[in-house]
Amino acid sequence: MRRFAGPVLLAAGLLVAVWLPNGVYTGLAVDLLCWALFAVSVDLLLGYAGLLSFGHAAYWGSSAYATGLLAVHLGLPFPLAVLGGALTAALIAVPVGYLAVKRVGIYFAMVTLAFAQMIYFIANEWRSVTGGENGMQSVPRTLGSVDLSDNYYFYYAALPIVLGGLGLTWRIVHSPFGRVLVAIRDNPARARALGYPVHRYKLAAFVLSAFVAGLGGGLFALAHQFVSLDTLHWTTSGKAVIMVVLGGIGTLWGALFGSSFVVVLEDSLSQADFASPGLITGGVFVLAVLLFRRGLWGTVAAFLRRRF
Repeated sequence: MRRFAGPVLLAAGLLVAVWLPNGVYTGLAVDLLCWALFAVSVDLLLGYAGLLSFGHAAYWGSSAYATGLLAVHLGLPFPLAVLGGALTAALIAVPVGYLAVKRVGIYFAMVTLAFAQMIYFIANEWRSVTGGENGMQSVPRTLGSVDLSDNYYFYYAALPIVLGGLGLTWRIVHSPFGRVLVAIRDNPARARALGYPVHRYKLAAFVLSAFVAGLGGGLFALAHQFVSLDTLHWTTSGKAVIMVVLGGIGTLWGALFGSSFVVVLEDSLSQADFASPGLITGGVFVLAVLLFRRGLWGTVAAFLRRRF
C-alpha cells in the first residue's frame, strides 16, 4: 500500500487542483495557488535545511514588485514577468543568504528579519518606483491575444507555473542535494567532517527557496493586479511559518494543507465580518502545536505509516 500511496496522493492532488475554481470562487482559488508556493518554499528551507527565516516575505514581495514593474513598463507576457520576478528574488537572496547562513538558530532568523525590514523600508521610500504606501496599481496580466481578465481563466493559465514550482521543490528534496541538506540539518558538524561545504549547501537552499517564493509572489501580484507594502511586511513571513508548522514541517504536503487551511479560514472569517481573524488563526495554531507535535498532516501521515 505504501508503494501506491504516493501516486494515488499525487493524482488526487492534481484532480483537486483542476477542480478547485469550480468549487470555490476564483479569487480564493488563485490565492490558494500563490500561498501554496510560498508555504512550500518556507518548508524547503525550514523542514529540510533546518533554517527558520523570519524574513521570507522579502522575496515574496520583491518578486511581486519586480513582476509588476516588468508587466507595467515592458508589457511582458505574464509567465515571463513572473519568471523575471522570481529571478529578482533569487538574486536578492544571494548576498542576504551569504551573510545569514553563517549564523544559526535565532541569530539566522534575526538576520533574515533585519534584511527583510530593510527591503520593506526601501520599497516604502522609493515612491517613484513602488508607489510607496499607495502601492503599485493596475498591474496587467497579458498572454498574447488570450483574455485573462477573468480570474477563472487566469487560474488555469497560472496553474502550470505553480505545478512547475512544486515539482521543482519535490525534485530538490528527493535528490542527493536534498539528502545532504537533511544531513546538515540533523548534524552539521558530521556533514562538514564528511567533506560537504555546509555553508554552500545552505546558501543554495536559501536561494532556491527564494526563487520558489518569488514564483508565488509574482503570481499574487498579477492575480490581484495590485502590489502593496503588505507583501513585504514581517507578518507575511510569520503567516507562512504558521502555515508550515500547522501542516507539518518537512513534509511538503503539510505545507500545502496548512496554507489551504489558513487561507480558507481567514477568507471565511472575513466574509463573516469577524473583526479579529488573527485571533482565531492564532488559537488554532496554538492548539495544533500542543496537540499535534508533527502538524496536522504530519500526525496523520505518521499514524498511517504505523498502521500500514
